[in-house]
Amino acid sequence: MYQATQSLHCTRSHRMGRAASKHWTLGIAAAGLLFASQSNATEGALGRPITGMQITPYAGVIPPAPGLQWSVSYIYYDGEISASRPAPIAGQLGLGLEAEASLSMLTGVYIWPTKAGRWNFASMASLPYIDLGTQVDLQAGPLQRRVNQNTGNLYDFYFAPVLASFHIDQVRHLSFGVYIFAPTGNYDPNRIANAGLNVWTYSPTFAYTQLMQKGTLEFSVQAATDWYSKNDDTNYENGVVFRSEALLIKRTASGWGIGGVVGWIEQLEDDKGPLADRLNGFKGRSLGAGPVITYSKKWKGGEHVDLTFRYVSEFSVKNRFEGDPLSLSVGFGF
Repeated sequence: MYQATQSLHCTRSHRMGRAASKHWTLGIAAAGLLFASQSNATEGALGRPITGMQITPYAGVIPPAPGLQWSVSYIYYDGEISASRPAPIAGQLGLGLEAEASLSMLTGVYIWPTKAGRWNFASMASLPYIDLGTQVDLQAGPLQRRVNQNTGNLYDFYFAPVLASFHIDQVRHLSFGVYIFAPTGNYDPNRIANAGLNVWTYSPTFAYTQLMQKGTLEFSVQAATDWYSKNDDTNYENGVVFRSEALLIKRTASGWGIGGVVGWIEQLEDDKGPLADRLNGFKGRSLGAGPVITYSKKWKGGEHVDLTFRYVSEFSVKNRFEGDPLSLSVGFGF
């Protein structure tokens, strides 16, 4: 039977808590996910996930100690699509699509009180805010015009009613949850820069964490699918998107850790709608990899703070934005 006090490596895994994002993921994303401009490889050419930004340290673990954990996250993304490749945006086809986004998120995770055993449960919710600038060439009769718009507002609220973690043994852990993104952000179908996507998204997410070398070496992997509702304002429906990420971190006694992350996003279905048909379904793909740096500090009273920084370089991109996202996340509990 799994016990939180049996070993150092188990204790380390528990004190981290579990961030969401997919994303974070979500999540929200993130874990950490999240962008806005009517998106995906899919509409707007991005969608909920950003390559390599969703998985969190100890993604497969919900710690047994009940209570409320908090995290504050920041993601910066500057990406573009080749000027020769059209993309659907604001109900039109655009060329030379560029976007710069800063996303800030406050996430709370409540760990349910349960008896000592193999299962632990939690619930999470995240409130994101986005600053977004978008540029694109839109066709106006026989001419093209460059449109440049900005917005700053609350992004789409997302949550997971139930997250479940199964502890196979002291070093191997599984988790599962369904993250839900609600269309709460401001949206105008005539704008190219919006603070929301105007669609519901449901993201079933699985994660696995294995701790090695007495808990100082962590390997986590996460897989999810994103299911989008139809955007009735533009008659566009994004196809199902699969995404997977892996994280490897080596930690030291000083609290510092260093490692790497890889991410893969693959659209499984064609998009639907008149614009999608003109683009042969506009299915997208993206790969990315980069370094991860972490720092953890725990005090005698049980308080803790955990920092995670990552940088990802995207490559092998098709029908999506391509850029070099970076993020900083600070988690804390009392």
